[in-house]
Amino acid sequence: MLEHRNMWPASLKGVVILLMLMVFNVSGAFVGINVGTDISNPPSASDIVSILKEKKIQHVRLLDSDHQMLSALANTGIEVVVGVPNDQLLRVGQSRSTAADWINKNVAAYIPATNITHIAVGNEVLTTEPNAALVLVPALQFLQSALLAANLNTQVKISSPHSTDMISKPFPPSTATFNSTWSSIMLQYLQFLNNTASPFMLNAQPYYDYVKGQGVFPLEYALFRSLNPDSQISDPNTNLFYTNMFDAMVDATYNSMQAMNFTGIPVMVTASGWPSHGGQNEKAANVDNALAYNTNLIRHVLNNSGTPGQPNNQVSTFIFELFNEDLRAGPVSEKNWGIMFPNATTVYSLTFEDMATTNTDSPVLRGTFCVANSSAPHSALKQSLDWACGPGSANCSAIQPGQPCYKSDDIVAVASYAFNDYYHRTRASGGTCNFNSTAMVTSTDPSHGSCIFAGSTGSNGSSGGAASGPVSPDNFATQIHSCWLTHLITLLSIMVFM
Repeated sequence: MLEHRNMWPASLKGVVILLMLMVFNVSGAFVGINVGTDISNPPSASDIVSILKEKKIQHVRLLDSDHQMLSALANTGIEVVVGVPNDQLLRVGQSRSTAADWINKNVAAYIPATNITHIAVGNEVLTTEPNAALVLVPALQFLQSALLAANLNTQVKISSPHSTDMISKPFPPSTATFNSTWSSIMLQYLQFLNNTASPFMLNAQPYYDYVKGQGVFPLEYALFRSLNPDSQISDPNTNLFYTNMFDAMVDATYNSMQAMNFTGIPVMVTASGWPSHGGQNEKAANVDNALAYNTNLIRHVLNNSGTPGQPNNQVSTFIFELFNEDLRAGPVSEKNWGIMFPNATTVYSLTFEDMATTNTDSPVLRGTFCVANSSAPHSALKQSLDWACGPGSANCSAIQPGQPCYKSDDIVAVASYAFNDYYHRTRASGGTCNFNSTAMVTSTDPSHGSCIFAGSTGSNGSSGGAASGPVSPDNFATQIHSCWLTHLITLLSIMVFM
């Protein structure tokens, strides 16, 4: 059997890996979680992996390259981001041989059993470790060369997480730029990402900006909660409305890259969360806010609706973090970002399942629809629509530009689709059709053309039976493409790797 495997050239293995990446990209954004290291008595690696499996977490970011964790993650299918800690960055960035040794010991030794997909080189280096700034890009380049030598450069992507402190004035997002102090390094960094098809890794923490803002932005804006009409936040240059601070941070990053003439580099959020406990002067750090933020963040990311400025670019995100880290320096809040205590008991419960793809086909609701009230003020409809597509977790992909239910000049029709999707997804668990009195229940099917509403029975000229939402020709082609690729990958993987 070993002789049979050796008959296949490395180039064919590379093709298989590329096709695998194509399939993964079709599946949309994901939510993963960080596993920190500043814990005095952490659970064992095997216990941590058991927790990940129990919570159905399929993506994990390790802040280091702990060998016990990498071994425990073997044969689980969980996608892994490994980290080069800041205290190792100088050595890796100053020596090509050290970088090669790091790849051999911490990546190549564990693939393919452990599904390592990314390397996060340092963490917020430019804003927290400025003395190491000059070796950041050389470290990326040396590690990339080592991946290339190991024939792993298509499977494993390299980047470096940055905080939003790198952006001088993040709001409005349309005029955001990176701090000019780091222009030379950022230019090299972005060129590296562009050349290697790697993501821009962003640590997006609305908690910090909310606290620093001292009331400039409402708490609801930071927590993905619905804003009052008088508190709507928009970019005056683009007229885009922002219903949450997370989206504004991501768009500010995209625009900062664009200001340096780089487009097409995707943003991956490597850390985002909210502390569950704080000191006497840290009132916003509490369990209720932490639960609200992370629950709404998961729903928002898995909704696959992108951001106002990048509606077609989904933002995969790693929750910060799995465990409270009692050894972290700083105020009380810094030790309490975890969803679990170090003894593996729960701080609060989160569901990591893809709520955006929950089946909306309810026989009880078939032929019943929740639609926008045409007499409601457009401002109120806009507010309800923002809530439905954000915290409400309605699947609003079909009302994005270019999709079958999109109507730029008809907010009633667009809102109706979102309200109805939310209603059908949540009715069994207590969801209602109210939306602050901007919606109502009807038996008249609002489906039209290829825009099929959940609950449709085929009336109104619809194709019928598509209670889970519309399937446009493009979406259908994507499903067929994904299915075809999946079967091809399976066959080639068996032939090449088995």
